[in-house]
Amino acid sequence: MGKLQEFLITLKDNKVVYTPGDSISGTVKISTAQPIQCKAIKVNCHGSCGVTNKVNDTDWLEEEQYFNSSLSVADKGTLKQGEHIFSFKFLIPATAPTSYEGPYGKIMYKIRAFIDTPRFSKDYKMEKPFYMLNNINLNELPDIYEPNTSNITKNFSYNLVKNGTVVLVAKTDQRGYIAGQVIKVSTEIDNQSGKNTGHVVASLIQKVTYHTKKPTHEVRTIAEVEGAGVKAGKQAEWKEQIIVPTLPQSSLAGCNLIEINYFIQVSLKYPEMSLTLPVHFGNVAVDPSLRPPPKARTASKTAPTPAPRTNPASPNSVNASAASPNPSSSPSLPPRPAPRPRPRSMCVTPSAPPAEPDMRGAGDRQSEEIPTKVHSQHQGPMSPRFSYAPGLVFPQSNTNPSAPHFSLSTGATIPFFTEGNGPAVPTSCPFILPPDYTSSALPHEPPPAYEDGFLTT
Repeated sequence: MGKLQEFLITLKDNKVVYTPGDSISGTVKISTAQPIQCKAIKVNCHGSCGVTNKVNDTDWLEEEQYFNSSLSVADKGTLKQGEHIFSFKFLIPATAPTSYEGPYGKIMYKIRAFIDTPRFSKDYKMEKPFYMLNNINLNELPDIYEPNTSNITKNFSYNLVKNGTVVLVAKTDQRGYIAGQVIKVSTEIDNQSGKNTGHVVASLIQKVTYHTKKPTHEVRTIAEVEGAGVKAGKQAEWKEQIIVPTLPQSSLAGCNLIEINYFIQVSLKYPEMSLTLPVHFGNVAVDPSLRPPPKARTASKTAPTPAPRTNPASPNSVNASAASPNPSSSPSLPPRPAPRPRPRSMCVTPSAPPAEPDMRGAGDRQSEEIPTKVHSQHQGPMSPRFSYAPGLVFPQSNTNPSAPHFSLSTGATIPFFTEGNGPAVPTSCPFILPPDYTSSALPHEPPPAYEDGFLTT
């Protein structure tokens, strides 16, 4: 490095994860081989967010700054040959959001040191990242204790003239989880048709929105469970579990450019139908003992329906009028003549499809249990440009081999997926938001009646 032999930033106790409102302190170590003229030595603490619409691009389209504090640790003078140590300390604002790193944006925090030299001399700078974790207490979310259930009904046609109905109901045991907990997914499928359904799939999906003039949506399938289909006219229940891996929080409070959402998507391959259940991920688990008591029903809902009033002077007037109607108000009509039967020689009886059993009235059907076919947890090594798991320890530069490593969230990325330092390539993942709740665009015409098929000669 020429005159400068060592330029190093060290945080106190080698701490790299901080909470909003903490103070961050450390030292700047400068070792010189010969004297260096300097105008000032400054230390800066900076936090900001930037988003773009190109993968791994740092030319931000939108930016926001959370804090930018500077401290001068040495004034104009000469740095003598040898070792110099300067101390610094900053206060982190309480509104700083949790750190995040994704392919389309970052929330980043840095400590930067500068040696400003006179004109025509080389300036020196060094930076060290640190990470912010704003703990989320799931018990403070307003809807965390509400039941998490959804249902959808699909009417479809098959074999050209047959119509069927499938009812899909799904629910989870709760709305909020922390890493390591299990999401219990319960699904009920009522196949009220004469055709077998396709297999059922439950997926844990992450959706990250990067807000620019034209927002970019990054959607990943974190975990996926696949079950068998339901036979014609059967009612079945499917229960499965998804382990929550280490993932970014559901909320980046204080950040207006990046939004993170998670949901469970349950879908059928045939007929095509799906529903979603929102879930939240935080740092403090849901405590069932803090569940508020159910709200008392309002008086309007529980008030009995008043009986119709009657005239006290003639209590039997209503019954009397009903028993003896006015004959003039309903004149008798002459009976219609019986239709003359058509000659058999002039009609042809068309062939009809076999009668379809009515599945809707079968309320006494036994509910079966759907077996699980595939259970895949997309967990593995990934590039650190993807979002990290808050609450864990984070990587330092390669110059410090003893530093701990990131724990990264995983899964395919839409519309791009990258591995290591390779180029981004498109992915064929079918789970793209928003889910399609629309029915088939084909017309559903009922089969012709028998009378319409008679031919006359």
